Amino acid sequence: MSELHRPGGELPLTEADFEAYRQIAEGYPPPTGYNPDRLIALRLVDSDPYAPGGFIPHDPRAAAQGLTTAVLRDLTRLTEQVAHIPVLERLAEHFDPHRLYGGPGSEFLSTAALMNARLGEVGAAALKEFLSVQPGEPADRDPAILRLGVERTRTALRRGVHVRSIYHRSAHEHDQTREYVSAMVADGADVRASNMPGPRMVIIDGRHLFIDNLVIDGAEGNSGWHVFDRAAVAWVRGLFDLFWDAAERWQDLCATREASPLSERQLRILRMLAAGYAQQQIGSRIGLSERAIAKELRLVRHALSAQTTYEVMAWYGRQQLSQETSST
Repeated sequence: MSELHRPGGELPLTEADFEAYRQIAEGYPPPTGYNPDRLIALRLVDSDPYAPGGFIPHDPRAAAQGLTTAVLRDLTRLTEQVAHIPVLERLAEHFDPHRLYGGPGSEFLSTAALMNARLGEVGAAALKEFLSVQPGEPADRDPAILRLGVERTRTALRRGVHVRSIYHRSAHEHDQTREYVSAMVADGADVRASNMPGPRMVIIDGRHLFIDNLVIDGAEGNSGWHVFDRAAVAWVRGLFDLFWDAAERWQDLCATREASPLSERQLRILRMLAAGYAQQQIGSRIGLSERAIAKELRLVRHALSAQTTYEVMAWYGRQQLSQETSST
């Protein structure tokens, strides 16, 4: 046992210890009632065998050197023990595959940078499939980041990874996103579009799931979770298939949109109105202001030569009926 861990050997010294050492160093006994165990443990004093109750002082620099030696010895021992930790963790590679429970369930990634870094790391090691859902309204992004995304997708496709992505239908009208998705499709990725407001997610090889943060209040807006619990990932993988089956092929959307007088954003507003939402409720649900909703409805009335929103909704109802009839 090192001096640091002996009873009474903890630092720092108290004012009473300093005063007792000063008196002993000057040749006097320590104050009455003082317990010298701490000074003895630190090798600052020793009992005087020839003077009962007396003490012999030692050079504190020698005591400091002895304590340093003891601490370094303890640190060496701790370092050797820490070196075993990664070796033990590697054994999980042999344990997890044979358990129904595949280890810890998830990890919180507190910033967008951490999310992107982990996605890049796991995605670069994908072997079978890369699935993603991007349900939000498209927005302009850094061209360099988009080029990196295209290159990552191409690299994965060259390795034989099956890439499937679902975007919101409005993505087709956003020039930058449309070009990005078209490049993915040209390289062999499968892309579909949907009106459903499903959650943003990425699933890699059926073992890794990346989702938005809905747990920690006050966290950064683009923080999220890396989930690797097998049961949870498998369940969400099945949910992805439901979204996929209900979505429209990107190529079919391209052909459909060419024949429509309205934008996808405008059609989305009409779908919300048809679902029973008031005009004032729609903006917060699709990320637009009430003024932007009113402007879009004015453009719709102009495009359809309609005087009122009622006429617009009558037109929308006929369009829906026509699509249902043609599909049957």
